[in-house]
Amino acid sequence: MGFTIEQVRGFVAVAEELHFGRAAARLKMTQPPLSRQIQKLERAVNAQLLVRDQRRVTLTAAGQVFLVEARRLIALVEAAPELARRVSSGFSGVVRVGFTAASAYGVLGRLLNRLSAELPDVDVELSELVTREQVAGLVNEKIDLGLARPPFDLATFGSRLLHREPLLVAVPVGHPLGELGRDLTPADVAGERVIMHSPTEARYFYDLVVGAVPVDPEHTVHTVSQVLTMLWLVAAGRGIAFVPGSAARLPIEGVRFARLALAVAEPVELHLLWRRDSANPALWRALHVLDNLPPEE
Repeated sequence: MGFTIEQVRGFVAVAEELHFGRAAARLKMTQPPLSRQIQKLERAVNAQLLVRDQRRVTLTAAGQVFLVEARRLIALVEAAPELARRVSSGFSGVVRVGFTAASAYGVLGRLLNRLSAELPDVDVELSELVTREQVAGLVNEKIDLGLARPPFDLATFGSRLLHREPLLVAVPVGHPLGELGRDLTPADVAGERVIMHSPTEARYFYDLVVGAVPVDPEHTVHTVSQVLTMLWLVAAGRGIAFVPGSAARLPIEGVRFARLALAVAEPVELHLLWRRDSANPALWRALHVLDNLPPEE
């Protein structure tokens, strides 16, 4: 047999007042039903909590321990409705965010700072995933929000352009392309040994580069999926690489960067991505907060 929260409230009142009459007055009830509540509670927990005689009421050892937990239980019960309201309205809860490694260079930090400032009771869980993995994670409801590269199935996903940046050419220090002192053109990089993006793991950058630069497959010396790995290979003199502008934030010794002059000055896009049918209120509140994310300083 269980006990009720009203029985617990009655016990706490008696334990604090150490007097049934005063406890009953505090609870705005008469003394007999309060006594019955305490008796039912003691039967439910199978322990004597109070010692009563004609002059006083005292707590047993079991009653002292139960009082600590009873107060905690009442606090939880009283907080539950407000917590439920906050979760329902999106001001509390969890948002699971997937992000590409390249998006962590500046953009992710600004996003997290905004969320923590505006929604301090929303926990953000992070997962580093390439766009393909983010899409799968959204479909399988493993994440709520992605920082991903287009294109997307707009029937299934909502998306919002979050950030644009130029495409840079990363070259080893001392390489002639790094000494020109100007933006590079696609013709400048023709014939260079290239560290290329994976056509499966980094499809967005692969398509972007192939569409903008005459890369000869015979000149592709390595194919990798992560920008940081590309820069290490560039520093080792293995070739040049095409990377997003934010990669210049990485202090990789032995690498220089030059902007690639293209018809679209900032062709690299990063989008917020989410399921249109998400049932997570915290996601919708987060999207509202991120409507006007401040630009990079």
